[in-house]
Amino acid sequence: MQRKLYRSLIVIVVIIMALTSLLGCSAPANTGGGGKTEKIKVGLSFSDFATERWKNEEQLMRKLLEEKGYEVLSQEANHDVKLQNDQVDNMVSQGVKALIIVPEDGDAIVTAVEKAAKAGVKVIAYDRLIKSTSIAAYISFNNVEVGRQQALGVMKALDIDNWDVASKGKARVVKLGGSPTDNNAILFRKGQDEILQKYIDEGKIEIVADQWVDNWDPANALKIMENILTAQKNDIDAVVASNDGTALGALQALKAQKLAGVVPISGQDATADGCNSIVKGELTVTILKDIRDLAPLAVDLADKLIKGEQIEGLKNYTMAELTNDPSKTGEVPCYFLPVSQVTKDNVYDLVVKSGFQKYDDVYRDIPEDQRPPRP
Repeated sequence: MQRKLYRSLIVIVVIIMALTSLLGCSAPANTGGGGKTEKIKVGLSFSDFATERWKNEEQLMRKLLEEKGYEVLSQEANHDVKLQNDQVDNMVSQGVKALIIVPEDGDAIVTAVEKAAKAGVKVIAYDRLIKSTSIAAYISFNNVEVGRQQALGVMKALDIDNWDVASKGKARVVKLGGSPTDNNAILFRKGQDEILQKYIDEGKIEIVADQWVDNWDPANALKIMENILTAQKNDIDAVVASNDGTALGALQALKAQKLAGVVPISGQDATADGCNSIVKGELTVTILKDIRDLAPLAVDLADKLIKGEQIEGLKNYTMAELTNDPSKTGEVPCYFLPVSQVTKDNVYDLVVKSGFQKYDDVYRDIPEDQRPPRP
């Protein structure tokens, strides 16, 4: 009897030791000198936190990476190209195994990124292209489709298909692009032009101003729109703007001339302020790019790259088609998520009920009797 009990105890101890060993292997780690275990480091590099969405995504990625057992190093460059390069170099020197980067300038970051790649660091370009074939992947949304949906939303609000050129003349349209250093701004413009060119060719619209907004800065957009309104004597019919920040800046100028809610204008990102402007009848359309899907995708991709695991869903795109520049060569593995057009008709369902933005933020300053029920 005692011998059987002794054997049973040995079996239990062996099982416990095996389980302990397996659990101990679940978190990624480096083994330092003297057998000391250190967490593997992952770096996050952001162009800025002035853009509303970036801080939210930084917090989400940090949380998800830490849950996987990684140590997270995070830096924000405040729109400073040199500072971002230095920050990337510094994180590489600290031993990060992967970098998730939102570049301020997709060209200027290339040198630092290629140095990181040579050091064995897996670099993921996050929602903005880094123009180097040394990156491990580029993940984003369908940015050409973003531009298409912006232009389509504005043209629908104009009822352009029924526009009476004989009595009204051509519809006078302003194009307000994003930062010229952001490759996404180029792709948004490509999509916008795919829609607008048809109506230009039909003689229904004319582009009366075409400007780019440095750093996506709303203050810059305000000044640009003030100058456009002055030059055009307030005679504009629509604005195709490339994100909520620049659109809201432009709207300040439109408000001053009592044109807010009269002149259709587009945005992007479905920010709280942008959606609030939509329900107030000012901003016409924004584009929902659900960052709740993109941030986890980046974390999962970084995890698999570090572990050398197989990755599904990536598709190679040429640098020429990603930049809309035929002189560019090489290919990059990419993953693009879908986007959705948000208007006053669907903002409640797409943005509020889905939990993307808070009810009280979207319906801020809206009288209670004019609000939909809380979800």
